[in-house]
Amino acid sequence: MCGIVGLVSDSPVNQRLYDALLLLQHRGQDAAGIATLDGLTFHQHKAMGLVREVFRTRDMRNLLGNCGIGHTRYPTAGCSSSSDEAQPFYVNAPYGIMFAHNGNLTNATGLKQELYELDHRHINTSSDSESLLNVLADEISKLVIGSTLTPEKAFEAVRGVHRRIRGGYACVALIAGKGLLAFRDPNGIRPLCVGSYTNERGFTERMVASESVALTGLGFNFESDVAPGEAVYIDLQGNLYREQCAENPRLCPCAFEYVYFARPDSMMDGISVYSARLRLGEYLADQVAHEIPVDAIDVVMPVPDSARPCAQQLAQCLGLPYREGLIKNRYVGRTFIMPGQATRKKSVRQKLNAMPVEFKGKNILLVDDSIVRGTTMKEIVAMAKSAGAKKVYVASSAPRVCFPNVYGIDMPTRTELLCGDGKDADEVARIIGADKVVYQTVEGLRMALSDLNPKITDFDCSCFDGKYVTGDIDEAYLAKLEEEKRRAKEADKHRKAEED
Repeated sequence: MCGIVGLVSDSPVNQRLYDALLLLQHRGQDAAGIATLDGLTFHQHKAMGLVREVFRTRDMRNLLGNCGIGHTRYPTAGCSSSSDEAQPFYVNAPYGIMFAHNGNLTNATGLKQELYELDHRHINTSSDSESLLNVLADEISKLVIGSTLTPEKAFEAVRGVHRRIRGGYACVALIAGKGLLAFRDPNGIRPLCVGSYTNERGFTERMVASESVALTGLGFNFESDVAPGEAVYIDLQGNLYREQCAENPRLCPCAFEYVYFARPDSMMDGISVYSARLRLGEYLADQVAHEIPVDAIDVVMPVPDSARPCAQQLAQCLGLPYREGLIKNRYVGRTFIMPGQATRKKSVRQKLNAMPVEFKGKNILLVDDSIVRGTTMKEIVAMAKSAGAKKVYVASSAPRVCFPNVYGIDMPTRTELLCGDGKDADEVARIIGADKVVYQTVEGLRMALSDLNPKITDFDCSCFDGKYVTGDIDEAYLAKLEEEKRRAKEADKHRKAEED
């Protein structure tokens, strides 16, 4: 999972790109990068770490230019965690292109071979983003021989990209001397939106970003989501062009965005993320009431932060007290994507602390956004009981996570997922030490989201139900993915051992 942003202005963009990446920091804490265009010269800085760690004053001063792109990164399937994988990526022809990508390609292996054998392009990293960039560059090259790039040709190039690649992707490309090109996969799995701002000089500045919060947080007007398969082209004068470039587009956004990843103050495909989490609480309340006597619960308590709206709404629906008993240290990163079980287990105690006054002698219903590996929740349940809770029930606003995500979320393999072998809620309760575990249903998740935008008839719920919307994922693919992730982990271990 990553965050991307692109901005075209008539004044320097370095500070605003930095500010936008801070607003998208939740989408990637592994690495960050910014590239700007000054005339025909690109300036770039990228490195491992949080946005505030990557950029210093001297770095910002070197990012000259009135247009640019930015990226915050989590590693995705099969990628190692190294500075070589940090984005944006660059190719020098045609024109020179800087490129940033959120998502994951499901045909990356065959694509790399095709690029090498047929297009004579070399891919130097394990990132499929570099492959995607080279496909785009190749498609543009075919169209501008003896001519120049126009919005129409840019859209034709994106049509070629859609024909050649599969998976979930949202992309921004900065083309030297031309402008900014952004596009979204034909299923709309990964999010992308566009906004504008007319400054005091009368210039209409344009921005594209993964989430609307990056636009509104910088004073831009949110205009619309980029439709599935659609491309947006912004020239250096701020003129906006857009066109549908996919043959059979359909909107199937990733449900996990609403459950966990996106910021609650974002709007995505016509759905308020905050409202979605409230609605999930209503459907989860029905499940809890069906499986646990409501009078057996003394208090509802969220696991901060993304589960808070769901827990609040659940408590209200069931007429139960709502309390904040787990205090979060905001300077520790997310746990389920952190490398290594030992690191993850240690970080739970660093990340959360229980207040005994809210636990002692009570039957607690803990509400979390999801249960992935179960390591974190097992520690939280133990923490609650050591703080004096009589009974600890657990409710998950997401259904059981049984399958890996192949569209850009670095989710564990099936062997690492708590429910990857089909465990039911009772087995999960036994493993994590809870008195009862209640999961949201897949149907409840879909209904909670479609209630807020009935025009969306389906969502990508593949990590819950194993139904991959691109239609190209089978057992062989999942087995290959698991082997790639195993090798990537071994490579990371080797690299870190050498660094130590």
